Amino acid sequence: MSTTPLTHRAIAVLRAVAADRAEMTCSCWPSLRIDGLPCCDQLTVRELAVAGLIQPAGRSPAGEWVRAELTMRGRTTLHLPVAA
Repeated sequence: MSTTPLTHRAIAVLRAVAADRAEMTCSCWPSLRIDGLPCCDQLTVRELAVAGLIQPAGRSPAGEWVRAELTMRGRTTLHLPVAA
């Protein structure tokens, strides 16, 4: 994971995922929708996924949409409680 601070947009994406408003595709270059609309910054989405901050909540065939969720690292980044 990079030591570069997250942008305001990246933090907003993390907050949308934390609020259970996002879904993403299961693929090596994931796409994200927030409130049913495509996220305007897919590069940020990929960076968050590669950094291990967000992930699909389940498995599905490549390209299908599933709920997005924060990883433990993502929850820590937003200073949210981490489930034991």
